[in-house]
Amino acid sequence: MPLESTPSLKPATFHTTRWTRVCLAKSDTDDGREALADLCDAYYEPVLAFLRCELRNADAAREMSHAFFAEMLGNGAIGGADRTRGRFRSYLLGAVKHFMARRRESAGRMKRGSGLELLSLDHEEAIEVADARQGTPDAEFDRQWAVTVLARGLEALHLECVAENRETFFESVKPLLTGDGAYGDQAALATACGMNLDAFRMAVHRLKKRLRQCVKAEVAGTLDDPAMVQEEMQSLFAALGG
Repeated sequence: MPLESTPSLKPATFHTTRWTRVCLAKSDTDDGREALADLCDAYYEPVLAFLRCELRNADAAREMSHAFFAEMLGNGAIGGADRTRGRFRSYLLGAVKHFMARRRESAGRMKRGSGLELLSLDHEEAIEVADARQGTPDAEFDRQWAVTVLARGLEALHLECVAENRETFFESVKPLLTGDGAYGDQAALATACGMNLDAFRMAVHRLKKRLRQCVKAEVAGTLDDPAMVQEEMQSLFAALGG
């Protein structure tokens, strides 16, 4: 499955997501604030995808995303994250839903208090017509979460290749790892890499296997129970397939 969107990941600050890092993010220290900023940066895109589908307005979704993460960064909202509840993914989705509900409730109180008439949701100017091809907000969140996890696994593999002086080979075969490269390109790529086709295919196979391990490590870090990893991997690929 091609990676349709790749979050901005900085090699110098890359961290595999861990519940222990979420716990660190709860502390009011420089390390805690850095950990929280890393988490917000890493998982901004799934939240934005959810809000874009929920609000059906790109500008409003960006504003709401910024407000949500500003609250997370500013007032210790991540203190409610409990690793015993299982998935960091579930916590983040629940947190943004709760944030949006509070915002709507507050806006409703302000309108009622000012004497303004609230528009019915059936009013022709109140909402845009939903795109029937678009999934539900929860499904969009899960899809973008899956894209983000894959991108972070790919970045972890990239850093390994850099450390092993194989960055040039990694960049050459990256389209094959992400599903963007055609099968027929392999012979030309093998020649460009100075390898025979069999050796090239074996090297790519090993990188694909290592990529899957990197993705599993990223998934495992967002779970409390290691036994849930395979189930979460299936959910990840199901979200991409949807």
